[in-house]
Amino acid sequence: MRKVAVYATVIVAATACGVAVQRYIRKCGRWGRAMEILKELEEKCATPPWKLNLIADAMNVEMHAGLASEGGSKLKMLITYVDKLPTGNEEGLYYALDLGGTNFRVLRVQLGGKDVGVLSREFTEVSVPPNLMIGTSVALFDYIAAELAKFVAQENQEFQVPPGRQRELGFTFSFPVSQTSIASGNLIKWTKGFNIDDAVGRDVVVELTKAIQRQGLDMRVAALVNDTVGTLAGGRHANSNVIAAIILGTGTNAAYVERAQAIPKWHGPLPDSGEMVINMEWGNFRSSHLPLTEYDYALDAESLNPGDQIFEKMTSGMYLGEIVRRVLCKMAEEAFFFGDNIPLKLKVPFMLRTPDMSAMHHDSSADLNVVGRKLKYSLGISDTSLEVRKVVVEICNIIATRGARIAAAGILGILKKLGKDSISEVEGQKNVIAMDGGLFEHYTEYRKYLANTLKELVGEDISESISIEHSNDGSGIGAALLAASHSQFLDG
Repeated sequence: MRKVAVYATVIVAATACGVAVQRYIRKCGRWGRAMEILKELEEKCATPPWKLNLIADAMNVEMHAGLASEGGSKLKMLITYVDKLPTGNEEGLYYALDLGGTNFRVLRVQLGGKDVGVLSREFTEVSVPPNLMIGTSVALFDYIAAELAKFVAQENQEFQVPPGRQRELGFTFSFPVSQTSIASGNLIKWTKGFNIDDAVGRDVVVELTKAIQRQGLDMRVAALVNDTVGTLAGGRHANSNVIAAIILGTGTNAAYVERAQAIPKWHGPLPDSGEMVINMEWGNFRSSHLPLTEYDYALDAESLNPGDQIFEKMTSGMYLGEIVRRVLCKMAEEAFFFGDNIPLKLKVPFMLRTPDMSAMHHDSSADLNVVGRKLKYSLGISDTSLEVRKVVVEICNIIATRGARIAAAGILGILKKLGKDSISEVEGQKNVIAMDGGLFEHYTEYRKYLANTLKELVGEDISESISIEHSNDGSGIGAALLAASHSQFLDG
């Protein structure tokens, strides 16, 4: 009996050992597959300098094509009719209205002129009721004008309009418009949840002006701009060396100052300044040199605008977290990276937001507990090992690095178009890029990668003449500044 018991014990032990070995082999196999997916991602997302230079050259070519004719390029290269940027000498009280989504802001600024700048500023933010987002044009603009009138009524002693002088306003309208002058533009289509049919095709400045008049308010809309042009104006007011503005937030766009003579599709009289601000709509840039992956193709195919905004889908805050989610989902499906079951939340598009991705990427704790919490609460993934968390951070790093580096290549494309990618003949001249947007402001690693990549691409000597500066709240204050620089009360 004792021999039987010993044999039985040996058999059980051997079986247990065999199961453990099988589990180990299976785990090794799964981990190996996860590492294959990671390695392939890293290779496909690679952005060596030679590739980034090709992207910059392609951006330059598309800029030329877009300036030559309407529809000649993926870049719209829209003429903004902004031919006078703020100089810093502007004086007086100006208002701004910033409508770009489900909230709008009303601002006022008192400008003190040369060497003084902005003396005072105030703003209020108002939510747009959901029923007005799908109602009528009159209902929406009457609501906005009523809130504007309330804000004007609260002017205090810091804000003064000379007697008999009409108030002027800059209108930031971040929806697609076909602009016909500095203060007129017809709505092409609504986005961001708005759907007001009777406003499409109409001049949004006319609609706002009529609503202002119905409030009994004496105010003129002096400038219609988008948020990127506003950022350029705000940057130029603070620094006369600003040549371009980039928004890197939920979406992305660029605007820059072009010589009017370098715009073949411009058929009007040349502006006195000899310059024109161009709204590139660079989110729609596409090139065969962009390092696209299977995750990018799938995201694009399932998006509301397949084939469009490819550059934006690789660089902006709306999409970076979603790309990371798609990589993690593949690892879960093919390598059982988070266990035998695929977490349900991991399958839901846009469940991982870019702020969560940023928090994981910046996690400096020894056990990466921020990564653990984000995986648990954002994606329903519990009990992750440190090794798994390190892989998640590496995926965030790969996607953020690629996005920032190709955004830097886009900036290089603008510098090439303007001939600013070589050493200036003017001693000590700076070329400043004004930047704004939540992604740029809050995603520290992304911001660092962008700046370092631009320096890498242009070289040490030229990089000393190029500066990237944060232009906070450009879309708001910039519109007020453009109202000032295009005021009807300017001399001359």
